[in-house]
Amino acid sequence: MPMKKVKLYTKEYCPYCVRAKTLLNSKNVEFEEINIEGQTSLSEGLFQKTGFRTVPQIFIGEECIGGYSQLAQLEQSGELDQKLKET
Repeated sequence: MPMKKVKLYTKEYCPYCVRAKTLLNSKNVEFEEINIEGQTSLSEGLFQKTGFRTVPQIFIGEECIGGYSQLAQLEQSGELDQKLKET
């Protein structure tokens, strides 16, 4: 089944980033991790796009689904698999 691209914007020493990666790995979901630690222009660009300064920021396709809490909620409700499917 083809899946949408998943991108994770993370920082080092971020426990929620680790949890998000663990959840995605447990589902065998490939993702691109972009570490924004110390990259002010990347952080600012992300803030302009999403309005959030926290990490992780998780994108499925072009949609920002939020952070780890939102990812976990999608998984619990069974909606994550639907969002990941390429339509």
